Amino acid sequence: MQRITGRTRLYLIVADPIAHVKAPELLAPVFAEAGHDGVCVPLHVTPADLPEMVAALRQAKNLGGMAVTVPHKEAMAKLCDELTDPAREAGAVNVVRREADGRMVGAMFDGEGFVAGLNAAGHTVAGQRVFMAGAGGAAAGIAFALARHGAARITIANRTQAKAEALAARINAAFPACALHTTGGPEGHDLAVNTTSLGLHANGAVPIDVARLDAGCVAVEIIMDPAETAFLRQARARGLAVHPGLPMLDHQIRLIARFMGAIS
Repeated sequence: MQRITGRTRLYLIVADPIAHVKAPELLAPVFAEAGHDGVCVPLHVTPADLPEMVAALRQAKNLGGMAVTVPHKEAMAKLCDELTDPAREAGAVNVVRREADGRMVGAMFDGEGFVAGLNAAGHTVAGQRVFMAGAGGAAAGIAFALARHGAARITIANRTQAKAEALAARINAAFPACALHTTGGPEGHDLAVNTTSLGLHANGAVPIDVARLDAGCVAVEIIMDPAETAFLRQARARGLAVHPGLPMLDHQIRLIARFMGAIS
């Protein structure tokens, strides 16, 4: 059992809700392997309280940083003093480092973790047609990474059409070779990705109509708990290949730890 003392460095995972987060259990062995005296704890913060929380944490001198997840990724980016280039292009962060002077620096590793997880499972991104449900912070990081890694086409479906169009325009400006669409259904795509929070709850709606997916399409989640959402369960029942959410975090956890200064 880890011994926590006054010298232990503190890290957080900030979310609302909080029960589904996996960062504490994944960061613990990374810290232990590196011999780093640090601990990551979950912090349940509502959107309304986020600015006040960040202001308070600027004064916490033993805070190394925090992982950031639903629904705070876009709002947290606006509260940071500095952003890395991927975070700036996405307009969202999934990790923040607290500097010694209290400044907050945000980064976005969701996209690279997502692509690395797909590649490790044998699912190619280059040249693929991707249908993506959602246009929030995680969606932005993932969509930019998909375009960066050579996706041929990305269709963004979102409840707010204007938000999907704004994200598509930003990606198109940075990666004109990737075709961006904000209308049309999931038919005719190689990957169908849920980047929304639908699926966190057992009785939640399914974000993508599985019946409309092509036979060779891969159903992809970013939700990590439950490990198999209703979307993946329906896709598996149809005989489609599925890819769960946890590999996205598995393939970026060391990047997150390194950015927060916990490992070299």
